Amino acid sequence: MPVDAAAPYRTRVRQALADDGLRAALDRATEHLSGRRAKAMAEIDARRLRDEAGAVRRYAIEHLPDLLEQLESNLIANGCQVHWARDASEALGVVLEIARAHHIGDVVKSKSMTTEEIGLNDALERSGIDVVETDLGEFIVQLAGEPPSHIIAPVIHKRVEDIAEIFRRRLDTPHTTDPAELCAAARRELRNEFLNADLGVSGCNFAIAETGTICVVTNEGNGRMVTSLPRVYIAIAGIEKVVRSAEDAVLLWQAASRNATGQAVSVYFSLTSGPRRRGDSDGPEEMHVILLDNGRSRILERGYGDAALCIRCGACINICPVYREIGGHAYGRTPYSGPIGAVLTPLLDYDIHAARDLPFASSLCGACRDVCPVKIDLPRLLLDLRSVVVERKVSTLGERATLRAYATAMRQPAPYRVLVRLAGWLGPLTGLLPPLRTWRRSRSLPRFARKRFGALWHERARGDDESTAG
Repeated sequence: MPVDAAAPYRTRVRQALADDGLRAALDRATEHLSGRRAKAMAEIDARRLRDEAGAVRRYAIEHLPDLLEQLESNLIANGCQVHWARDASEALGVVLEIARAHHIGDVVKSKSMTTEEIGLNDALERSGIDVVETDLGEFIVQLAGEPPSHIIAPVIHKRVEDIAEIFRRRLDTPHTTDPAELCAAARRELRNEFLNADLGVSGCNFAIAETGTICVVTNEGNGRMVTSLPRVYIAIAGIEKVVRSAEDAVLLWQAASRNATGQAVSVYFSLTSGPRRRGDSDGPEEMHVILLDNGRSRILERGYGDAALCIRCGACINICPVYREIGGHAYGRTPYSGPIGAVLTPLLDYDIHAARDLPFASSLCGACRDVCPVKIDLPRLLLDLRSVVVERKVSTLGERATLRAYATAMRQPAPYRVLVRLAGWLGPLTGLLPPLRTWRRSRSLPRFARKRFGALWHERARGDDESTAG
């Protein structure tokens, strides 16, 4: 049974853990991607790359207002039309207004987590506009009627047999599990979409302030087709995607490629600085850039600026032991899963009630911090968000009562001594008593010593005294 993204968190997790096919696909894919990343990073001075990439991102966030003003000025000078959107509603309004003004009927999209974040596809379809994802993975999940389950590999949760069935059912192709034949079928379908679409939409990996340039990173070439073939092109960029210079963008391109797919660089690095000019052989007649906030300023205001450093490489997702067991759909209706998703989702939505479980969807092992190419301390951010859950009292009544009882016992010497004495005797019973019974299904509780430390210390002190007296 597929994971129901609308179900409660615990239900989603149980559904994921019960799906052996899903877990096999996740294990195989994340192991492959993590192995490729490790090999790619071993070929270079990985520490230096992380230091330099982190410095580039921190400079951009620290100088965000100035860089955004410079970016807007240069985009306009290049002939682009720039729109600012405070939230998803404003961004969608801009896109739909452009579509209506140009009588758009068909849209092709390059892979974009930002457009997933604002629900662009649903908004276009509700307005009677056909939209087609052109990234192969996104195309597959669109055919399946599912959201992506990974930042880099949207279809990571599917086996090739599943994809073959989707193509047979939706594209009327002969059943085959040959990847080359499946790719050829998708290519034939998408070629007509590229040629017929009036509007192309992409996200943005990096926006270069010094030159007013939008950078889109892909491995399939679909990004370049989306940005150059339709007569109108819209790029939707989170405001945190701005960087100072082309050199900074190229450095981050290398860091993202090695950490995402284990490549020295991705196959395509498309740069678009404006609409078609006289003498150009291709390019859109109009280019619009939407600079989206949608909670990003709030992230910075509340002291979570490190989360804005993310370059969406997915390395933390691939290494996370929790994600590797449950997959992206168990994180709910969010384009961001894994450790970074557990941080971004509650922060971007600013709805700690809707995402109260996600900060706890982590073992805090620190592997995500160790592989992050810009050195985001994700465990610290997750712990901070857990404290917010407790402070806002959105944890369950049982959790709050247990923590209050624990805090009371720790502050009072007499109750503390009683609990310590009882622990040694009651330890074997914890597997029978709720809620510890549930907790111990997947954990081993250390055995309590029969004698507490204080008693041992006093015995040693008495022994020393007797020795001295003798």
